[in-house]
Amino acid sequence: MLPQQYIMNVNPAANPEAVVRAGCARFTVLTERLIRLEYDLAGGFEDRASQTMWYRQQPVPAFTATNEDGCLIIETSAFVLTYVVSQPFTPDSLAIRVKATETVWHPSDVDTDNLKGTTRTLDLKHGHAPLNDGLISRSGWALLDDSRTLLLNDATFLEQRTGQGVDWYFFAYGHDYKAGLRDYSAVSGAAPLIPRWILGNWWSRYWAYTQAELTALITDAETHGIPLSVCIIDMDWHLTKTGNTSSGWTGYTWNRELFPDPQGFMDFLHSKGLRTAMNLHPAEGVHPHEEQYPEMARRMGIDPATEKPVEFDITNPTFVQAYFEVLHHPYEAMGVDFWWVDWQQGQSCKIPTLDPLWLINHLHFQDAGRNPRKRPFIFSRWGNEGHQRYPIGFSGDSFMTWETLRYEAYMTPTASNVAYGWWSHDIGGHISGAGDPELFARWVQFGALSPILRIHSAKGYFYDQRPWVFENAEVRETLRDALQLRHALIPYLYTMAWRAHRESLPLLLPMYYDYPEVEAAYHCPGQYLFGTELIAAPFTAPADPVTGLSRQVVWLPEGDWYNALTGEYYAGDRWYALYGLLKDIPLFAKAGGILPLGAPTGWGGIDNPDDLHLHAYAGADGAFTLYEDDGDSREYQQGRHCEMPITQTWTGQSLTLTVEPALGETTLIPTERSLHLYVHGVKASVHVTGQIDGKGIVPEVTYDAVSETLLITGIVLTPTNRLVVRLYGDEDGLLSRRDRKRETVLKMLRAFRLHTGVRNRLAEIVDALVANPDEIAPYVVGMQAEHVRALCEVLYEAGAQHVPDAHHPTLIVVWNNRDDQAITYRYSEAFLFFGGVHSPKHQHGVAPRFAALIPNTQTWTHGAVGDQVQRTQWQVHLDYHGVADTTLEYREISP
Repeated sequence: MLPQQYIMNVNPAANPEAVVRAGCARFTVLTERLIRLEYDLAGGFEDRASQTMWYRQQPVPAFTATNEDGCLIIETSAFVLTYVVSQPFTPDSLAIRVKATETVWHPSDVDTDNLKGTTRTLDLKHGHAPLNDGLISRSGWALLDDSRTLLLNDATFLEQRTGQGVDWYFFAYGHDYKAGLRDYSAVSGAAPLIPRWILGNWWSRYWAYTQAELTALITDAETHGIPLSVCIIDMDWHLTKTGNTSSGWTGYTWNRELFPDPQGFMDFLHSKGLRTAMNLHPAEGVHPHEEQYPEMARRMGIDPATEKPVEFDITNPTFVQAYFEVLHHPYEAMGVDFWWVDWQQGQSCKIPTLDPLWLINHLHFQDAGRNPRKRPFIFSRWGNEGHQRYPIGFSGDSFMTWETLRYEAYMTPTASNVAYGWWSHDIGGHISGAGDPELFARWVQFGALSPILRIHSAKGYFYDQRPWVFENAEVRETLRDALQLRHALIPYLYTMAWRAHRESLPLLLPMYYDYPEVEAAYHCPGQYLFGTELIAAPFTAPADPVTGLSRQVVWLPEGDWYNALTGEYYAGDRWYALYGLLKDIPLFAKAGGILPLGAPTGWGGIDNPDDLHLHAYAGADGAFTLYEDDGDSREYQQGRHCEMPITQTWTGQSLTLTVEPALGETTLIPTERSLHLYVHGVKASVHVTGQIDGKGIVPEVTYDAVSETLLITGIVLTPTNRLVVRLYGDEDGLLSRRDRKRETVLKMLRAFRLHTGVRNRLAEIVDALVANPDEIAPYVVGMQAEHVRALCEVLYEAGAQHVPDAHHPTLIVVWNNRDDQAITYRYSEAFLFFGGVHSPKHQHGVAPRFAALIPNTQTWTHGAVGDQVQRTQWQVHLDYHGVADTTLEYREISP
């Protein structure tokens, strides 16, 4: 019998009122959008928890169940199920109509509209890795087959199912994807609230550090203004030269040559405000060179004198108890805060059909929660559905390539389609590559806008990614700024972690979660919703050698938008080609958005902030509730947390910002807090008034004309204060939305690798270019195609983008924001195979306001190992008023 910490409090048996029995079939209406379908000839229906589903006891939704002419009809507000009683589940006997989409599902239907889920690992992946199907689909339905998962017995340990029955879960959410995730998490289990400190920057490297070297590294990071919250100690913390049959990959004994004073090192890390983890590869068990071997051997009934290795067997409760009590708990008492479970040794064990990773993760998570005051989490690979209960995920040893970075920006939000929101990537990549500082800088910027920012790389002299050792000062400053931005974001990120726990909505979501009925939302895989207030579209391609600029294309939905960092205004329902320097980060906030940040800092910044920087984006109403607690314990489950509502009210002539008194356990937040208000998109001439608890105050007001931002400071609040700040405009209104196209063009020209005379002339006529882009005509001949494309995309607000290896192998987006009838396009595709041209297509006309072009995917076998190579070639050509043109294409030479 395992100790108490491994016994879960689950509620797997559904309310009997939600259950409908029909012969050998049983149906359980779990929510109005989710139904369980079981079929077993012997009537062996299962009420125990499975690996995936733990909480079938849900409030009974409204539904009806009727029998008509031998058919059972179950209807809710979301679906109608029809079943021919006494028949197995077949396309002829079972159908479910999804009301929202009028889709009718039958068993064996293939969902070609599935939006995918996630993958176990990116180990040794160069860019694309195939994703499993997820729970979210444009078809409006999803089917989760739970028939072959294992069950939790009375001791909540795993055992095989008996029989060969069907156990399905059918989701009928229509396009309410958020409801689909909520229903799944309600029955499977919610993502727990993570500790606050894991949202800071992590340092990790596969390197045989000495204690002195790692101590110096932490000190150097603080000196150079690189804030950290976690320091990982990779596998060289333990002995790797064993003198026996162990490869040294598994280990539990400190390498005293590298770490002569382990306790002193743990104390040092904690004194710096850091948490720490050590790497585990447990597959080889425990060999006789380990300090813990004698006790482990005795626990497993082995005479230590025989020096027989203790086999790793996570399916054996006796081994499990010893594994944690002997090998892990003493190190946790020393100061290890969590473990990096680096399981790479296969998907089979002594329980048939069980992937051991699931059980390893499950038991590590349960063991981490044995202290009721500590918030448990693990750091391991994804182990299939249900793993939203076990954050966080390690995505594996990826290649250091631009293709991998670009793919992670798609793969990470897509994982939300299985409710898995806490991926941790090797920021910078793990291995290979060319040591590209620009790539590393862009990866760190993506990391600042991802669930976890963990810098990690492999052994090797040129894999050194300490942010302060790069020779290029621009790279060093970009890295420092991104890492400091990450820590400033923690108040916002932690509130989103609370949302992920309470509402089952991960931090990163694909755009279609907020805009499910907008076609463009399904064709912008390089961007994502970053919490409730932001859209992130990080640069994931190198700067063009001709323009000197990075390029990203972003779709901004209907409404008014701002660059969250520069304050630049963007009209919504448009596509934009963004050209940026290394320091630039495409991050957008909608009008009405409220973004709470901590103060920029070179160290610390993890705790509930004494200085709160609130950014408000003018032009619409908005609300945000800042969540805070002690950041580490489970007392939030008893209500020990604090929430501070913040609103902005917009009338067109005025804006009112209100910070309400904090609600809940106010002893958890500072007794006094300095408040800095940044109001973006307003004029310098606004009139500002303020009140705290109804009494007038005179705050300090300054204005930054470059970013069109009003800064209001000199405000100190206690948790019980109510602050009201009002901004009034003149007769011309309050908003300031300077057209920055002129500034953008000049910035681009400064970066261009282009004859200075041409740049000078274009700068001289920049106002004419902005007013009439056709003025560029005489100068096109003096530019390269890359210059022409960049200027035309910005000036005409039309262009094309190729997106490889995301949801579609090839995606081409064409846009024409102004519906300019003088901008035309041609598109062609063809498949060359076996001496012929197959499936040729051609279309042309006025460039559409938006179109997604998806070439017909065809492949052929090529090479000694039979690689499947995409061979559909395509070309898209845009003509701008007969003045300039651009072409994107994929061409090949076919035998």
